[in-house]
Amino acid sequence: VGAAQIEQVVQDIEDEVTKRYDREVPTRVIGELIMEKLKAVDSVAYVRFASVYREFKDTADFLAAIEGVKK
Repeated sequence: VGAAQIEQVVQDIEDEVTKRYDREVPTRVIGELIMEKLKAVDSVAYVRFASVYREFKDTADFLAAIEGVKK
């Protein structure tokens, strides 16, 4: 993933957040937006982020995330 693509993802997330919220943004919203964008850009980065964000407990959690990317 190139720097320009990363910057575009960040800009897309920022635009979405500022469109929906005036001040405080729940961290849950930011995390979900990051996962949505990562899933479209880089499936490995998505699974890695999701594993931390969603606190995967075992391999079943990883497999479920991978299956979600495959669909």
